[in-house]
Amino acid sequence: QVQLVESGGGLVQAGGSLMLSCVASGSMFEVTAMAWYRQVPGKQRELVAALSTGGNIYYADSVKGRFAISRDIDKKAAYLQMNSLKPDDTATYYCNAGRWGQLGPGSGFWGQGTQVTVSS
Repeated sequence: QVQLVESGGGLVQAGGSLMLSCVASGSMFEVTAMAWYRQVPGKQRELVAALSTGGNIYYADSVKGRFAISRDIDKKAAYLQMNSLKPDDTATYYCNAGRWGQLGPGSGFWGQGTQVTVSS
């Protein structure tokens, strides 16, 4: 089992920056990728960014050029640097860990989420 704890969310003005952290505990044997999802009430959880141990990387079109995902394998951590934030980025952000290509709702391990609110 893997436990994930996110942190770093908060309230920020449009144009500002935040960095989210996701720290894992437990055996990471089955984890080859970590990802960040976000969700707003009434909508499906959306994949924001994902990074595999092998270097595969994915960004949603809406965050390309503004967000950057990174990982520190030794610290069992993943990060999401979010720059030029927009009100549309307001959501609860979740960390997901699992096998590359098998991430997403119902798959892998999940954290409890951290709220990001961007004011206009």
